[in-house]
Amino acid sequence: MLPNRLAGLTAFILVFVASGLAQVNELSATFGRTFVSSQDIPGATFFNPHVHFGNEETIGLNYARLLKSYAGMGFRVEVPFAFVIDMDLNSGTNIPENYKAFYLAPSFRANFFHASAVQPWLSFGGGFGHYKPAGHGLYSGVPFSGSSTTSGVLQFGAGLDVWPWQRWGFRLEARDFNSGMPDLGVKVGRTRQNNYYVGAGVIRRF
Repeated sequence: MLPNRLAGLTAFILVFVASGLAQVNELSATFGRTFVSSQDIPGATFFNPHVHFGNEETIGLNYARLLKSYAGMGFRVEVPFAFVIDMDLNSGTNIPENYKAFYLAPSFRANFFHASAVQPWLSFGGGFGHYKPAGHGLYSGVPFSGSSTTSGVLQFGAGLDVWPWQRWGFRLEARDFNSGMPDLGVKVGRTRQNNYYVGAGVIRRF
C-alpha cells in the first residue's frame, strides 16, 4: 500500500513541477535594417524625380505567448514592434531629410518543429504604424512643414529560432510592415509602402 501511495505522490510532484516549469512566454530583442524601395513622383520634370530611402538601423522587440501545440507545431500570439531610428531620404525636390517610424502589429505565429532546437516560423497580423518626418528639408536652409501620420499596418513575417539552451536562444527574422505612405511633401505613385525589416538577436523563454 505504501509503495502505491509513494508512487502516486511522486507522480503528483512530477506533474506539479512540470507545470510550474512550463515556458509559455517569450521575449525577444533584435537589431537590423529596414529596406524600402524607391518611389516615383508622377509628372515630375526635375532631375531625380524619385524618393529614395536609406537602409536604416532598426530595433525589433517582441512578446509572444504559446496558445497550443499540436502535431509538432506551436501556435502563438505575438506582438512585434519595430522602431526605425532615422530613415534617410533623397530626392530631386525638397522633402524631409529623414523620418522616424515605428510599427506595432499584434499577430498570430506558427512555429514548425515546436519541440526541437531549430524552429522555422511564419507570422501574420495587423496593427498600426506612425511616421514623424524631420522638421527641416533635404536641402540646407529650406524648412519642411509636413506632419506626423499614422496608418493601418499589415504584418507578414518569417524567421528561424535556434535554442542552444533551455531558456535562451537566437532569432533571425524578416518582416514586412505594409503601411500607408508617410507625409513627404510630394505625391508619389503609391498609396501603400512595404517596409522590410531584417534583423537578428536573442530570445528569452519563461
